[in-house]
Amino acid sequence: MQFERRPVAQQNTIVSGVAGRYATALFELASEAGALDAVRADLERFAQLIATQPDVERFVRSPVFTAEEQTKALGPILDKVGIKGLSANFLKLVAAKRRLFAVADMVRAYGALVDNARGVVRAQVTVADKPSDAVMGDIRKALKDVAGEGVAIDVKVDPSIIGGIVVKLGSKMVDASLRTKLNGIRTAMKEVG
Repeated sequence: MQFERRPVAQQNTIVSGVAGRYATALFELASEAGALDAVRADLERFAQLIATQPDVERFVRSPVFTAEEQTKALGPILDKVGIKGLSANFLKLVAAKRRLFAVADMVRAYGALVDNARGVVRAQVTVADKPSDAVMGDIRKALKDVAGEGVAIDVKVDPSIIGGIVVKLGSKMVDASLRTKLNGIRTAMKEVG
């Protein structure tokens, strides 16, 4: 499957900064190699490793390690989680350039480039409790009505919203959470009194 190649200037509106430049370069290489999904899966696996393993997070973020130490130590970590090929080479290059601290931003930027190339819009849905299949079906249908068939839904459970739903779609956000409604009532009550 071939994707429409967008000019670099257009891609830069999606991602910017150091992370954006690295992600754009990787996107171009992965696209040429036909490995967009494989690279995305590898990068997300590495980001998950950072998020769940405090030692790996310290290793990635610490300025104490030299580029050589990070690059050398990264090899066995990547082997252990099964990341090889283009993804492994990219992560080792990032370590050699002393940019490993920004890898989480690079992963997000790469994902945004892949989504954009495929015409996928990502919706962040926050709910108080894990939604049932029926509720997820309703959410999916409502978002497809608004954004079209190319909508991908990321569900986040956050009990602090008490109830309702918060939806972020691109730069737009709808907050229909109970917490926001209660805060609105509280503010209105203060204004009256």
